[in-house]
Amino acid sequence: MSQPKILVVDDEKHIRMLYREELEADGYTVATSDGEEDILDVIGREGPTIVILDIKLGVNRSGLDLLQEIRAKDQTIPVILSTAYDSFQHDLKSIAADYYVVKSVDLTELKDKVRMALNKAGS
Repeated sequence: MSQPKILVVDDEKHIRMLYREELEADGYTVATSDGEEDILDVIGREGPTIVILDIKLGVNRSGLDLLQEIRAKDQTIPVILSTAYDSFQHDLKSIAADYYVVKSVDLTELKDKVRMALNKAGS
């Protein structure tokens, strides 16, 4: 079986670098995007097993909108919403996500959700 690939979509470079470093240390292949490029193009090119998606992607971009785009194309790929704001957990658009994580310097919860998402994806 091939290595699970995780796509991290976040507008903050240090978050992308932190997630990549930590997840690669756990043995995953990691691709990153700043959210500017069309999400379906990135997914098509990278072929991720799961997606970690930031909710706030700069001024005019919302991870919740990208989540809707992903779900319109693919209902099966697990998506983990990652945000600094736990208030979004109650946003109806976030219901389409499989998991929800509030950003923290401690990535234990995120890694737990990644494992859960990979189990769900059958990887």
